[in-house]
Amino acid sequence: MKQYYTQMEAAKKGIITPEMEIVAAKEDMDVEPLRERVAQGVIAIPCNVRHSSISPEGIGMGLRTKINVNLGISGDCKDYSVEMQKVDMAIRFGAEAIMDLSNYGKTNTFRRQLIEKSPAMIGTVPMYDAIGYLEKDLLDITAEDFLRVVRAHAEEGVDFMTIHAGINRRAVEAFMRDKRKMNIVSRGGSLLFAWMMMTGNENPFFEHYDEVLDILREFDVTISLGDALRPGCIDDSTDAGQISELIELGNLTKRAWEKDVQVMVEGPGHMAMNEIEANMKLQKRLCHNAPFYVLGPLVTDIAPGYDHITSAIGGAIAAASGADFLCYVTPAEHLRLPDLSDVKEGIIASRIAAHAADIAKGVPHAREQDDAMADARHKVDWDEMFKHAIDPEKARAYFESTPPADRHTCSMCGKMCAVRTTNMILEGKKVEFCSEL
Repeated sequence: MKQYYTQMEAAKKGIITPEMEIVAAKEDMDVEPLRERVAQGVIAIPCNVRHSSISPEGIGMGLRTKINVNLGISGDCKDYSVEMQKVDMAIRFGAEAIMDLSNYGKTNTFRRQLIEKSPAMIGTVPMYDAIGYLEKDLLDITAEDFLRVVRAHAEEGVDFMTIHAGINRRAVEAFMRDKRKMNIVSRGGSLLFAWMMMTGNENPFFEHYDEVLDILREFDVTISLGDALRPGCIDDSTDAGQISELIELGNLTKRAWEKDVQVMVEGPGHMAMNEIEANMKLQKRLCHNAPFYVLGPLVTDIAPGYDHITSAIGGAIAAASGADFLCYVTPAEHLRLPDLSDVKEGIIASRIAAHAADIAKGVPHAREQDDAMADARHKVDWDEMFKHAIDPEKARAYFESTPPADRHTCSMCGKMCAVRTTNMILEGKKVEFCSEL
């Protein structure tokens, strides 16, 4: 007999859960409007009933833009201790979510440790883990095998799972008709496409979608509907394959809500700046205002080594236009597995993008930290400035690397500091430079 409600089921019944109260307090909003939006599906609170260390967060309409950090081992980088250091860094810099994308060997030991210690919500892509977990080649894996991996992740306490259920035969037909430069760049999507083409079968996550939802509902796991046909270069954006899959995702969203399973929908990808706003509005329209989770978008294809910047530009535009959740991108994107320095750069870039978008969207209290920084700069109070900086350690290190003669200025302008000059005049003081040389 079931002993609890999912967040969506409770919300539909008018029940305010402890998780809703925590999220409402974090967002500084009344809990009743939050409950109503969870019931409608426009806000999700990914929170597996077995993730006891979680500090719940809300994703969706009217809330702060959240960020996700990807990590995990690969066949070429197998050191779980390094990945756990990345976890510590993600938590330290306030990432609300961590996705374990490990795709080598037995990953469940690391995942269990991650879930045990992390207050951030944890996401996975079961498709990545299937080959290692099952110890089978792709062609030998059955639909039932894929469902076994989904259940295993749910039982371990994963809060949300990327399930590529939208790349069905109809979406594949559209993709095949409309030729692309980069074809399929989603790792999970490419594996499913290969499995479908080799076996001749329908996508198992689409064909057995109700069974997937039953597993997720049992543990209150949020489904993150993966965009297997997301564009991998700006030339492929907003094409037939991407839009065809998006239409399928809209239908899958409604089917999940009918079973009281919370939903997020994943989005592009690579996309020119002038297309981003229209894509955000199209996704919200086709997917019934479900929370939107974007990877980037990367606004140009020519900046390997700097893709945290191209992603932050696209992410800020996307979130200002309606996206709710940004997946970070590091300088190592397209090049290698990110190291600790890359992870930090990616987190900071995404946090800047999310915060800038929250200001643009008029999220309540989003500007308060900026106003506090402006007050500190007006007073030339360096300690107060560092306190309000996204990365206080870096800001302090830069300032102190070339210390000014007068701490009321910095080494760029010295005594010609505009703030110092104006403050002195407004205080009735005389500004003199030659006498001070």
